[in-house]
This record gives sequence, structure tokens and C-alpha cells, in this order.
Amino acid sequence: MKINWGKGIVIAFALFMSFILYFVFKVQSDSKYDNDLVVEEYYKHDVHFGDEMARIQNAHDLVEKPTFVNDAKGITVVFPKNSQPKGIVSFYRPSNKKLDFEVPISLSNSSLLIPKTNLVGGRWDINMEWQNDGKKYLTKEVVYIN
Repeated sequence: MKINWGKGIVIAFALFMSFILYFVFKVQSDSKYDNDLVVEEYYKHDVHFGDEMARIQNAHDLVEKPTFVNDAKGITVVFPKNSQPKGIVSFYRPSNKKLDFEVPISLSNSSLLIPKTNLVGGRWDINMEWQNDGKKYLTKEVVYIN
């Protein structure tokens, strides 16, 4: 059987298409290539963007802002003296959704400690949503753990 240039092009095109389809199916079926969204309900989250910006501005306008201290014990969130915040600190791991967790704000000595044993090394995005004196606040911070 003789293969002329027309049959060669068709065979090459078919091999290329099967090569591409193989990788598409492999990436879609293998859990190693996890392609989740950053936020589960993206559009619902986007609707509340204006409210989120207002809470970030409220936190920015504070005279005494909460601070994040990364030391050998872990991450300590230090709130201003005489404040009684209530809320949640969310830890988001961009590389692995399964490591995400939340900690309710319960203070001792105006600080909240998240032990280093709960944190894997690398980048952590921290979103702290809290309320104090009826006003809502949101602080976003990026921390790197060694």
C-alpha cells in the first residue's frame, strides 16, 4: 500500500487530534490536575462585591488596626486594646483547597493565636471578617509560612 501526500496529511491530522484528545481526557479525569474555582459560588460572591469593599474601607479607616504577626509559635492576630470583635478568620491555601479552614475569633489578651501545627509551609491568604460596635470590617492578608 502506497501512502501519497494526501493520505499522509490525513493520518498526521488524525494522530494530532487523538494526541490532543488524550491529554484533554487525562486532565479532566485525573484528580492530580484539580481545576476547581477559587470561590465555589463565584457569581453569588460577585454580587456582594460592593459590600465587601465597604467593609475593607471600614478596616482601612481604623486608627488602630489589627496586625498579623508570623513567628515560631504560629500566626498571631493582635487586635487593639479594649475591642471585643466577633467574627471569623478564614485561611485559604491557593495550591490546595483541602487545606482551607476557618477559626472563630475568640480573644485572650486581645490576641488570637493560630498554631504553626495547623499550617503547612507556603503561601496562605487570610480573610478576617469581624464586627465591633455594630460595624463590619474585612481585612485581607497574605502570609508565607516557612
